[in-house]
Amino acid sequence: MKINYSLFTKIIFLALLIVFAATKLVFSEIIKKIEVSGNDRLAKETVILFSELGVNDNINSNDLNNIFKKLFDTDYFKDINISFNNGYLKINVIENPLIQSVKINGIKNKSILKVISKITKKIEKYPYLENKVSDQKNTLINIVRNIGFYFAEIETQVQDNNNNSVNIIYNFDLGERAKISEIKFIGNKIFKNNKLRNIIVSEENRPWKFITSNKYLNENRIKLDINLLKNYFKNKGYYNALIKSSSAKVVDSNNFVLTFNIDSGKKYYFNNINLEVSDNYKKENFSNFFEIFNELKGKAYSLKSIKKIINEIDKAALQKEFVFINANYEEKIVNDNKINVNIFFNESEKYYVDRINIFGNFITEEKVIRNTFIVDEGDPFNNILFNKSINEVKSKGIFKSVNSEVINSKSINNTKIINITVEEKATGEIMAGAGTGTAGSTITVGIKEKNYLGKGITLDTNLTLSEDEIKGKFSVINPNFRNTDRSINTTIESTSADFMTSSGFKTTRTGLKLGTGFEQYEDLFFNFNLSAYYEKLETSSLASSIKKKQEGDYFENLISYSITLNKLDQNFQPSDGYVTKFSQTFPIYSEDLTIENSLTASKYYSVNDSLILSGKLYLKAVNSIDDNARVSKRVYIPAYRLRGFASGSIGPKDGTQYIGGNYGSAVTFNTTLPKLFNANENMDFNLFIDAANLWHVDYDSSLDSNKIRSATGISVNWYTVVGPLSFSYAIPISDAESDETESFRFRIGTSF
Repeated sequence: MKINYSLFTKIIFLALLIVFAATKLVFSEIIKKIEVSGNDRLAKETVILFSELGVNDNINSNDLNNIFKKLFDTDYFKDINISFNNGYLKINVIENPLIQSVKINGIKNKSILKVISKITKKIEKYPYLENKVSDQKNTLINIVRNIGFYFAEIETQVQDNNNNSVNIIYNFDLGERAKISEIKFIGNKIFKNNKLRNIIVSEENRPWKFITSNKYLNENRIKLDINLLKNYFKNKGYYNALIKSSSAKVVDSNNFVLTFNIDSGKKYYFNNINLEVSDNYKKENFSNFFEIFNELKGKAYSLKSIKKIINEIDKAALQKEFVFINANYEEKIVNDNKINVNIFFNESEKYYVDRINIFGNFITEEKVIRNTFIVDEGDPFNNILFNKSINEVKSKGIFKSVNSEVINSKSINNTKIINITVEEKATGEIMAGAGTGTAGSTITVGIKEKNYLGKGITLDTNLTLSEDEIKGKFSVINPNFRNTDRSINTTIESTSADFMTSSGFKTTRTGLKLGTGFEQYEDLFFNFNLSAYYEKLETSSLASSIKKKQEGDYFENLISYSITLNKLDQNFQPSDGYVTKFSQTFPIYSEDLTIENSLTASKYYSVNDSLILSGKLYLKAVNSIDDNARVSKRVYIPAYRLRGFASGSIGPKDGTQYIGGNYGSAVTFNTTLPKLFNANENMDFNLFIDAANLWHVDYDSSLDSNKIRSATGISVNWYTVVGPLSFSYAIPISDAESDETESFRFRIGTSF
């Protein structure tokens, strides 16, 4: 006989279901009444609410166990007793004491106290549990240690108020702040300490560093240092570079030596870079990338180059309206030190943005964050644009942390809800610096606020004092004016230069400038400014005849613009790429119709990790349409572009005074000298050749001095115990009789 197994299975399943239902009915009863006893602060209704049961509910032994667990999970009860008999559910509880208040002793610093209080308030008016207080104590210890009080200790006291409530008292013994006395880099690190020290954020403690907090030992900052070092090595080709360890060794009561153990590994180079394009997309849409791949082949591996390519491919895909694809890549080591990169597209499911929620912005206006987002509510959800939006929020530098969550919307199918949680941080900065050298001494102080009134606006003010000049500037910058990706800036500045003793004149220049800036194309930046200035020129008997002639008050309205093409690998200490900038200034209304033109360019080439070649060009022209160019506007060669000659002491002279020219040019060639004093980790040596010319005098051609000045020499950047020291020794190759030479030049300076 043939058995129908499908029918047999269904009969067995139905029988089991009937048995289970019958068992459930036998061992469950209906709640007729609920009694709560032992509760003091909590109402009966609240306890019942916590139990998640009510009158007329069915209850069995499993439900009784669940009630017990649910009530305990609230943390409100020290002991719970539950009984059920003949439909009566009895719940007897003993409540935990309530934390009435939390007191903090031993902290006087208001900013630290504010951070600590924000944490401790979270347990006030909540049940007292020893383990919760212990966890909070550990959190507080980590907080104060992360801001430098590495040896801090906390004693916890529990004060009984005799009304089933307690006060928690935290007695802090902060001790001295742990400072970094020295930073070391050991292992196979390739680069000198001087170079690596400029990569990280942590700083060595010095007596004059009384403002910066980077001198204090901070675990979070050390983690950031490790990431910065890893990225630096990867961008230099060291694909498998490891920061094997970082350690802080106590050298005395409150000083540490911070050591980074680095294994750079071998250097890797790009081999084949391939872009997989499926039949759904035309290969021609990405044809220009294949040329870039060929250019990179054989060059040192760079994580930055890969990320830039991925970003550009994503942008190209979006421009072709391939909204629901994302570019990704895989890397494979071949032939021992070469890397193949395979780039491919992942198709994502088609979702749209239902809602964007922003949390935690207690200071910053919500529109500041929303205006940064590239995706908006109703747009297709794309991981590329979403991640770029998050990075844009982070790059503002006004939040301590930015966390994001993407969840499916329950109200609308195929949509996503984006939750952004930010943590505010202090956005004000105080800066101070000082320097001295053969060219004189300077002192600089400044205050900067990056999130004024929570509007994302930057306020920046600084003052610079030198032996002959006082410069002050106050600026207001809106980095994304009305969500246009254009910055708007307003600047008020004043400069007073007093050369009465040396050259018989003094100038005071005060004005207002309004401007905008934006990135027109990739790496191509445009800036436009309108300005109004008032200038006063005073002279004495020592002044030249032209300066006496120009004495008086001047008012002018100017329009200026600049175009910058920046292809550097990094703006700070670049080793590859180039940057070019052209700028012009025209008068709208002025006492003298002077037009300024300038062009600067720099090119860097890395032969290897230690040998870097560079060339720099400087061109400037100042011409007046109707008269002679004013003395304060004439061209002078900046001292750093022509070493071997005294600052401002070359070119045309009128009597005993150097008067500058209408045209100026300078070129510099520089190379590092990696093998010179290679054992000294804190010194960098460079060989240079400088050449410059300053010529044409519009008011008297007989004063012209059209001759190329040049010098060659060696420069040293030395990180010393008293701050960064730079000095150069130059030998003039060609000069004019009227020039003043200066073979040795030094400068020492630091920030506080």
